[in-house]
Amino acid sequence: MLTFLHAADFHLDSPFHALPPEQAAERRQEQRQLLTRLADTARQAQVDLVFLAGDLFDGQRARPETVQALYQVLEELEAEVFLSPGNHDPYSPTSPYGKFPWPDHVHIFTQAAPARVEVPQLGAVVYGSAFTSLYRMDSPLAGFHAQEEDLAAFGCFHGDLSSAHSRYGPITHNEIAASGLHYLALGHSHSASGLKRAGKTYYAWPGCPEGRGFDETGDKGVYLGQLEGGRVSLDFVPLARRRYLTPSLDITGQDPAQALEALIRASRPEDILRISLTGTRDPDNEPNLTALTALASGYFYSASLYDNTTLSQALWARMEEDTLTGLFLRAMAQRLQEAAPSERPLLERAVRFGLAALEGREEPQ
Repeated sequence: MLTFLHAADFHLDSPFHALPPEQAAERRQEQRQLLTRLADTARQAQVDLVFLAGDLFDGQRARPETVQALYQVLEELEAEVFLSPGNHDPYSPTSPYGKFPWPDHVHIFTQAAPARVEVPQLGAVVYGSAFTSLYRMDSPLAGFHAQEEDLAAFGCFHGDLSSAHSRYGPITHNEIAASGLHYLALGHSHSASGLKRAGKTYYAWPGCPEGRGFDETGDKGVYLGQLEGGRVSLDFVPLARRRYLTPSLDITGQDPAQALEALIRASRPEDILRISLTGTRDPDNEPNLTALTALASGYFYSASLYDNTTLSQALWARMEEDTLTGLFLRAMAQRLQEAAPSERPLLERAVRFGLAALEGREEPQ
């Protein structure tokens, strides 16, 4: 039996433009701490092999402290390490992979064509390739087949299965099936794929180890795997300290602040939330987003709130009246029906202001 750890897409030194400068710097430091948790996971599992399938760095240049952090972590690992540069961090003589010396047990693929590295003490062989520019229109597995009768055959590649027209190493299901590999460790997708199979070849994308935005939500981490008797099993190991989450909070019949406090009590303060207020409410019970955001921001690392509630039917009770009020409500109902979801809160607020003006009431706050 052989054991391995499979990770990809750390995107170290990401800019984190959406955060204030101090928080962005803190997040980059936390990214480097991911490397320590990666090493701890590998040591605790006593893995034989570590596959790093590309985009470890977010760009072609890296901060010296980040390169040093990666070097130190990899140097301390007892496992054989295989690294395939991706489209964000392609290999070149001036890249961090080419400019600095790396430990002997760290094997960095440096060319677009698949290269073979035998690990005789493990009875294994690992194939891999590198992006050498920001784009790659051809498949890294085109025409590839590993002819290994007596060795466990692994692949470590960066590529995309989503489209034949991808600019990021488009790989096909048939190419994976024809590869002759026992396990293909892939990078590029930031969502964990789960264990998949094409022909006799098992493959997976582990996703990124920690999200960087609301397009990378939920638990993120790495895979621990085993190869035995030609069969592969994978276990997902969460690695992220912070998660990006987009919960919906139904405030129907509730005080918004009390509903938010209940969500806070059930949540982790380390996380980053975009909270959507949903449900129906009375016209005079508009959520105070400023106060609610302040409440959430005092608990979470970062939080934002959006009002996606709808007005209760009581607001429209006079819509069928043959009056100016009825005419106004019918016109606004038609506009709401045709509006995009992002426009509805503003239109509903206009309805409340319009009704207040027509009925001679004080304008709602």
